Amino acid sequence: MKLRILYHGNCFDGVSSAAVFSKFYLAKFAKDAEIFYTPTMHKAGNAFDREQFDGDENAIVDFKYCADQRLDWWFDHHQSAFLTPADEAHFRADDSGKKFLDTTSKSCAEFIARIVREKFNFEDRSLAGLIHWAHIIDGALYESPAQCVELRSSALKLMQIIEGEKDAGFIEKIIRDLTEKSLDEVVSGAEIQAKLEPILEQHWNTVKLIKRKATYSRGVVSFDLVGEGINGYNKFIPYYFYPETTYTVSLSQSSFRTKISVGSNPWSPRPRYHNIAEICERYGGGGHAVVGAVSLKPEDLELGRKFMREIIEELQFEE
Repeated sequence: MKLRILYHGNCFDGVSSAAVFSKFYLAKFAKDAEIFYTPTMHKAGNAFDREQFDGDENAIVDFKYCADQRLDWWFDHHQSAFLTPADEAHFRADDSGKKFLDTTSKSCAEFIARIVREKFNFEDRSLAGLIHWAHIIDGALYESPAQCVELRSSALKLMQIIEGEKDAGFIEKIIRDLTEKSLDEVVSGAEIQAKLEPILEQHWNTVKLIKRKATYSRGVVSFDLVGEGINGYNKFIPYYFYPETTYTVSLSQSSFRTKISVGSNPWSPRPRYHNIAEICERYGGGGHAVVGAVSLKPEDLELGRKFMREIIEELQFEE
C-alpha cells in the first residue's frame, strides 16, 4: 500500500506535519504502508503537479487545498488555504471526514495532533517535543529576536537546515528520522552535523548582508536580496537589528519564482493594524494575518519591485 504525502517544503512546520501524519497513519490505518514524500512550494499559477497524486492514498499537510478526487487527506491552518473559490466550495462539500482546516491554529503539526487525538483516538507522546517547537516556530512565539536568530536550540538549528536544504531526499530522511527519534537525537546525527556547519556560516553571512542592505522608514524595514544568491533567510533577522519596526518587506529571486516576503514584528512597540494575508492575496499570494508572501514568475522582477513598493507604502505609518 502506497501513501503519498505532499507537505510544505523547506518549512519546519511542513516537515513536522508530515512526520506527525505519518506516525498517525501507520498506527491507525496501514502499518505496512510505504510512504513517499513530496515538498510543495508556493509559485505563480497552479501550485500542484497533478501527477504527484500517485499513491493508493494521497495527503496534503500544511499547504493549500487541491480539488482533486485522488486527494484523500488534507490538513491546513493558513488563512489563504484555497487557490480559488471553487476549491473552497469543493472542500466545504466534502463529507469524507478526512479533510480539515483551522486558521486559528499556530501550527499545522499541532492541529493534526489535536484532530487525530479527538477524532481518531491517536496520541503519540514521543512527538510532544516536535509539536511544541512547531507551535513556537510557526507561531513566531519566541522569547526574543535573539532566540531565533542565534539558533542555540536543536529545533532552531534543524529549522535552519530545513529552510535552506535543496535536496528533497535529505529532507525526506529528516522526516523519517523525526518519526523515530527526538529532536536532539536527529540534530546530533553525523549527517546533520556535517550539513550544519556550512549552513550556520551562511546564516551569519546573511545576517551581515541584511544588516547592510536593510533600511527603516515609518515602521517598515525593507531590503532587496536579488542577485545575492539567497533564496530564503531567517525571517526574524530584521527585528534583531530594528526592534522598533512593526513590519518587514523583502524581495528575493530563485530559479522558480520572484518572491515578496511580508512579515510583522511580534515584539513591535506599536500594534499591527494590517492583515498581511489579505494584502498578499490582492497580489496573488497569501499566508497568515501576521506573515505572508507573494510568488511571481522568476522573470517578473520589475513587477515584484513595483508590488513591493506598493506594499511598503500601504504598511507605513503616517508621519
